[in-house]
Amino acid sequence: MLAKCEDGGKLILRLVLGLLILFHGTWKLQHGVGFVADMLLKHGLPAAIGYLVYIGEVLAPLMIILGILGRFGVLIIVINMLVALMLVHTGQLLSINPQTGGYALELQFMYLFGALSLLASGMGRFVIGGSRLN
Repeated sequence: MLAKCEDGGKLILRLVLGLLILFHGTWKLQHGVGFVADMLLKHGLPAAIGYLVYIGEVLAPLMIILGILGRFGVLIIVINMLVALMLVHTGQLLSINPQTGGYALELQFMYLFGALSLLASGMGRFVIGGSRLN
């Protein structure tokens, strides 16, 4: 019984993490990655790297949702979130949201640590791709 609960919990976490990050990716598909490119330029990095966000916010979430090379997709999301934290949110690392009283980066940290949880535990048995990378 416990194994069934674990697999169901992993499926829920995969679906929520994947869908929520995919919303960010679809927004960028519609509006472009100009602001990401600008942020990269401000940090002395090539703007073209900004197009990698499509991998981190479209391809990787689909990999996680479907369970196709899911751990690899999760690793991409971990890297994507670390880059976002470094480029955009460094000034908020020790901040509280004045409107809610919560941690200013709670959403980003839920994405990051949800992804790390799946990286550690795997995708569960409800996957399309039956590879060892799940």
